[in-house]
Amino acid sequence: MSVTIKSAREIERMREAGRILSITHEELSKALKPGMTTWDIDHMGEEIIRSYGCTPSFLNYNGYPASICVSVNDEVVHGIPDKKRFLQEGDIVSLDAGVIYEGYHSDAARTYGIGEITPSAGQLIEVTRQCFFEGIKFAKSGNHLGDISAAIQKYAESFGYGVVRDLVGHGIGANLHEEPEVPNFVQRRRGIILRPGMTLAIEPMINEGTPDVEWLDDDWTVVTEDGTLSAHYENTILITEGEPEILSLVNGSR
Repeated sequence: MSVTIKSAREIERMREAGRILSITHEELSKALKPGMTTWDIDHMGEEIIRSYGCTPSFLNYNGYPASICVSVNDEVVHGIPDKKRFLQEGDIVSLDAGVIYEGYHSDAARTYGIGEITPSAGQLIEVTRQCFFEGIKFAKSGNHLGDISAAIQKYAESFGYGVVRDLVGHGIGANLHEEPEVPNFVQRRRGIILRPGMTLAIEPMINEGTPDVEWLDDDWTVVTEDGTLSAHYENTILITEGEPEILSLVNGSR
């Protein structure tokens, strides 16, 4: 396995990509409302990204047809925006987006409630977000990658939730997906030892019910097998000599 250690110059580019991606998510979160389409979200997101002179990471990546993955309710990830798909009061929606700045990527996802949502849906969103922060407590030089995975799984399962096994986080840099894979669950081996300069996209994908998922006929959209809700939270982080730096979370954003 070849895990790239980023130079100071590369990190600066990724830091700027992350800053712009954080702004993109903040602007999208303010715009979300019942009645808008998932295509509206994608169109707005792409406009914001391009307004900063950047390129959307996802557009045409392996054939994906949009800039923002918009996944509603039981859709886990990779929902395809649609002009006929309207958000409704009580929905939850996961937005996953990437930005390329001067050849370097940042990747981040958030899940939001549309209007008034149920307490159980709100808890799922908040627990999924906290899973990320529980995980990065262990994102320190000298720790094993599996320490992050174990912390995410332990926290999610303490609420009775299912941790998706078929999809994982990843390394990131000049490529959107690099080594290593970053599972949200314990594996037999503890994984690589973390070193300063590694950059990772850590992304808990948590289901209200079982961990099991399936792919729809569009070959992109992943849904929960049992039809329960799913939430997604992701940031791009940098391993340092001390605490990890969250590259895609700036200006007090969530």
